[in-house]
Amino acid sequence: MTTYFFLFIISFLAATIFPFSSELTLASLLNTDIYNSLLLISTASLGNILGSVLNWLLGFYLLKYINKKWFPFKQNQINDASKKFSKYGVWSLLFAWLPVLGDPLTLVAGILKVNFLLFLILVAVGKIGRYFFVYVLFN
Repeated sequence: MTTYFFLFIISFLAATIFPFSSELTLASLLNTDIYNSLLLISTASLGNILGSVLNWLLGFYLLKYINKKWFPFKQNQINDASKKFSKYGVWSLLFAWLPVLGDPLTLVAGILKVNFLLFLILVAVGKIGRYFFVYVLFN
């Protein structure tokens, strides 16, 4: 059970600005054949999606603190993500799983007050798809 919790935490943090690799962790666990693959994918997906929800909430409620040291995103990250979001619209959230750009995209979605249910669906599709791809590659 602690392994699943560890995977959840790593996946959650990987969806924020912390440099964790949930894909490598998941792939390593999948290769052991000790754990339930569906439960591993579900755990990683849930953690990563909830990490993105945290980003959305930060954008929605806490943008006024952007200049504080503790705020997890820098202005240039927000500007880059805003440009992508403006160019591709809400559909860009399907790419929230991408390293470096994906996390600020979820923050920008909160800043722009994107409908939470739509946000959740698009982010979940992208993130679950990514972990399923990892499963296919390493199984």
